[in-house]
Amino acid sequence: MERAGLATLGRHQLAGLAAGVVDYGTFVVLVELFHLWPEVATPVGALLGAVTNFTLSRHVVFRGSGGAVQGQMARYALVSFGSLLLNTLGVFVLFRLAGLNPIVSRLGTAAAVSLAWNFPLHRNFVFPHQAEATTKPTAP
Repeated sequence: MERAGLATLGRHQLAGLAAGVVDYGTFVVLVELFHLWPEVATPVGALLGAVTNFTLSRHVVFRGSGGAVQGQMARYALVSFGSLLLNTLGVFVLFRLAGLNPIVSRLGTAAAVSLAWNFPLHRNFVFPHQAEATTKPTAP
């Protein structure tokens, strides 16, 4: 991956970390304080984290709001729905079937989904014009 692509990946991961604080904080509060099942707490946290991540991705990660926000929101919602399914399935498999701690299950699943699903689709599908602008070299 070229330098600009690595910078974009770094910004994407930082935005994901910020959204993760919202997502995982909600998850932990719902599981530990309200004793909700992890499978219920996962989508609630994911929704709040998605709002945080979309905002940061649109304005910081992919440098600006050059595309139509409605189209970006629709594409982001589609990618997020897939992410929600993958995260919920991952938590179910790791927590219910493998017997891991629910927080460890959630964090491990989220890391894999972020790198293998979210970043490529955000870069190439949700914010494609902005991604191109940050990765193509400019003419002298």
